[in-house]
Amino acid sequence: MPKLDRYLSSEFARAVLAALVVLGMVSLGGLFADLIGEMARGKMPPALLLSQLGLRLLAYLPLILPLALLLGLLLSVGRLYRDSEMYVLTAVGVSPRRLLRPLLLVVVPVLLVVGACSLWLGPWANRLARGMVIEANKNLLVAGLEPGRFTPMANGGMAYVGQMSSDGTRLARVFLFRERGERLDVATARTGELYRDQGARVLALLDGFRVEGPVAGPALDYRLMRYARNEMLLPAPDDQRPMDDPAFLPLPVLLATPGAAARAELHWRIAPPLLGLAFALMAVPLARSSPRQSRHGALLLGFLAYLVGVFLMILGTEWLASGQLPLALGLWWLVLPMLGLGAWLYARDGRVARAWWRR
Repeated sequence: MPKLDRYLSSEFARAVLAALVVLGMVSLGGLFADLIGEMARGKMPPALLLSQLGLRLLAYLPLILPLALLLGLLLSVGRLYRDSEMYVLTAVGVSPRRLLRPLLLVVVPVLLVVGACSLWLGPWANRLARGMVIEANKNLLVAGLEPGRFTPMANGGMAYVGQMSSDGTRLARVFLFRERGERLDVATARTGELYRDQGARVLALLDGFRVEGPVAGPALDYRLMRYARNEMLLPAPDDQRPMDDPAFLPLPVLLATPGAAARAELHWRIAPPLLGLAFALMAVPLARSSPRQSRHGALLLGFLAYLVGVFLMILGTEWLASGQLPLALGLWWLVLPMLGLGAWLYARDGRVARAWWRR
């Protein structure tokens, strides 16, 4: 490999890696906040936090890697122009088009990773993460209750458990608060138990009291009851997507599955690596600048192009799934023009209006 290619490819790779690290940390923060919210609502046990975090990050890589590739190339090529290295290379006969070889040395491995995550690893991660939550929900420990803390319930109430057995089926010192319209319902129990009845989670309170009355009204409009056993149905988690959802299907099964939803999911998986190639081709001409020119304009323009491409990909997938777009059209109406625009800009080296300006 020539020294020039080795130098340029190492510059590109370092910039892309730095952008990926920053974007990965930001994505981890957002995913962590979402998972903490699901844990607070009782949809996921705390024991699955790290595994769910890693699996969901893997599923988001097809969207993160193209942006990291675009921003990294914009920063590295922009630095070459800012430090006048590109002008020196041009003076010795190395044109910007000569960057294609070291550019592909970095872009091709990244696009292979994007394609692998989009087509195989991402759906596998989604399927595994969903299966882990389903298996955990079969265990009564995952009822959203933790001993020694107040836990919000999905129906808007509040629960407190003083003690819980190791298998999660026996409770002690239970307190429940619920609001139904303009009336409140408070129940306490000495002990309780959790069990499943035809897949539904049931909480049975034993040896306790129940107080029912208005939230705001006459002080005498209250009822106090003592019970030996009081059973109530715990709310089901909000996300009830079945495992045969197209987002969870492996690629061979997805190819054999008919229907608009399956075709839309297939195009959703094919689009990221092709859009990543288009963004990589756009990065070199967009980064062209004079030595004293600021690089923020190129970064803003590149990020805007990424947002437009991703938003159109999301909308196009929804249109395909709902039948608003013909399945034969797919997402090619987005991918092919983006690739053509990227190739044309790279061939023109970003000087789109050069001939018009000369005239």
